[in-house]
Amino acid sequence: MALAFQEAEAAGSRGEVPVGAVVVDCATGRVLAAAGNRTEQDFDPTAHAEILAIRAAAQAIGEARLPQCDLYVTLEPCAMCAAAIAFARIRRVYFGAYDPKGGAVEHGPRWFSQPTCHHQPEIYGGIEEARAGALLKSFFARLR
Repeated sequence: MALAFQEAEAAGSRGEVPVGAVVVDCATGRVLAAAGNRTEQDFDPTAHAEILAIRAAAQAIGEARLPQCDLYVTLEPCAMCAAAIAFARIRRVYFGAYDPKGGAVEHGPRWFSQPTCHHQPEIYGGIEEARAGALLKSFFARLR
């Protein structure tokens, strides 16, 4: 999770919403990919940290599915990212701050609880929640 926070802080310093994600091979503990949000930099609304990290991890191992991998992310994933997590067959998701407005794991559509979702990873939320929340609040306060 420490690396996810480093990615989030780097994203924030670039003017991106400060969210970071890391994909780890759970068998070896090796970090396969780490990313921060790049939606503004890439002019890409899908360039969320989770999507970027999943893409890079899949490229790193040469497979589209990551069932031996865990995802660490500083914010509860949105619906788009939750769908990508399910499609990638991520084993576990660890996230920091809950997102009542845009989250889709514990809030909103609760993606992994839907009958149309064919893969439900184990979910662990609220990890360093205060730190993750403070990072986001500080970022948005600077914008106002």
